[in-house]
Amino acid sequence: MYLWIKALHVLAIISWMAGMLYLPRLFVYHADAAPESDKSETFKIMERRLLFGIMTPAMVTAWLTGLFLATEAGFFRSPWFHAKLLFVSLMTISHFMLAKYRRDFSLDQNAHQSRFYRVINEVPTLLMIFIVILVIVKPFG
Repeated sequence: MYLWIKALHVLAIISWMAGMLYLPRLFVYHADAAPESDKSETFKIMERRLLFGIMTPAMVTAWLTGLFLATEAGFFRSPWFHAKLLFVSLMTISHFMLAKYRRDFSLDQNAHQSRFYRVINEVPTLLMIFIVILVIVKPFG
């Protein structure tokens, strides 16, 4: 069963990360759309479906399967895993920040320029790099 749960974990991570990389990109274009325009309304639908239909279920699945796998493998005793948990927690905070920005867009209350979202788009990438290195290399035991 462990390997099936591990496969589900990897699929959840891929889905979550796809959304974490795509949602801020949608915000880049949405920020340039006039509020209440057809274009803006289309972005609102896309952003809502991405966040609630893919990203959030994937995040929850990644957390649940990850905690199960870590418990089964005894990773909670490993320093590299503590660092990984820190970066996954930061990814989760980023997820909720993106959800807040999506809500602002949905209420036509976006306060940021497209450039802001271009920069925000890099945060999940950097966190992902640190997480992958920690998982694969396990640099400190």
